[in-house]
Amino acid sequence: MALAREDVVDALRKIVHPDREKDIIRLDMVKDLSIDGNRVSFTIVIKEPRSSFAQQVEEACERVLHEEVSRDLDVDVELDNEMIPLGDDLTVGDQSGEKQQTSGEDGVQNTIAVASGKGGVGKSTVAVNLAMALSDQGYSVALVDTDIYGPSVPKMMGMEGEKPRVNDERKIEPLEKHGIKLLSMGFMVDPDKAVVWRGPMVTKAVRQFLGDVHWGDIEYMILDLPPGTGDVQLTVVQTIPLTGAVIVSTPQDMALADARKGKAMFDNVNVPVVGMVENMAYFTPPDQPDRKYYLFGREGAKELSRELDVPFLGQVPIEQKVRETGDEGTPIVRAHPESYSAQAFDAIADELVEQVAIRNAESDPTQKVEILYE
Repeated sequence: MALAREDVVDALRKIVHPDREKDIIRLDMVKDLSIDGNRVSFTIVIKEPRSSFAQQVEEACERVLHEEVSRDLDVDVELDNEMIPLGDDLTVGDQSGEKQQTSGEDGVQNTIAVASGKGGVGKSTVAVNLAMALSDQGYSVALVDTDIYGPSVPKMMGMEGEKPRVNDERKIEPLEKHGIKLLSMGFMVDPDKAVVWRGPMVTKAVRQFLGDVHWGDIEYMILDLPPGTGDVQLTVVQTIPLTGAVIVSTPQDMALADARKGKAMFDNVNVPVVGMVENMAYFTPPDQPDRKYYLFGREGAKELSRELDVPFLGQVPIEQKVRETGDEGTPIVRAHPESYSAQAFDAIADELVEQVAIRNAESDPTQKVEILYE
């Protein structure tokens, strides 16, 4: 039986940094993970090479993999203290657990774009509830609504009419609700007026959202993208290095065709798609919990994820409470945690964390994209 990357990553989660009180996977200290047959090799990036933790972590990794995965594993662990040259005599410490810079001294560890090829598939609902589920699991989370023309986050988070302030350093201070830091064009404009902007103005607004904001330290920034493959999507990948993208689709053929285009767009700009979510997957009547009615087709997004070799994060059923709680400003993950949909979002968040951990351990960080027009 082939050795699963998930088993290796889950085992390494048991090693906790004593000073930072987080495991080495969450701290993004595991790099260059490679599995070849029964051999596992990886690098642990250490910030303080003379610490007692640094002296013990190699043995701890070998021990936990033998105990949790297989006694027969051939484990090869290397330690690395990356030093970044700043000048002739100056260096700064390693990048273990370092965060992608978005503005000033702020640090964002993982940036996840939630995208869809077309509108109406529940992308914003997925983005909001995914952010809520991650926050409930103890992660520091930011949610950025980059849909300039049709922002949904203010209403879905119960923040209509709120306005962010600008601090003394001329940085926007994001709003906060349910433990999540928030920013949306819906906080900047009159909700009764249409945003009638050309592409350059949209580009400028998105760059300001991502660059001129005092975010603080964030483990997961969820970017709710507008549908399609236009200006905003290109601006995002040019402005910040995305950790990965999540594509949302319903099971029906029309939505799947556009989801395929969304995957192709991220491939073109070298952003890994870390998962696909099937929304409105089925309907279960409240009085018939064992029945599933596939109103929009059966497991279309799940099949597409297999075809495209993209991790499948999970299915979200059709539930009236999802719509109601979104309209009321308290997403279903928080309003009705016992519901089918809330449990589905929790499971999707778990799977996303797993896939991001694997992506970070196996691959180099994504770089900002330079797009040249001819």
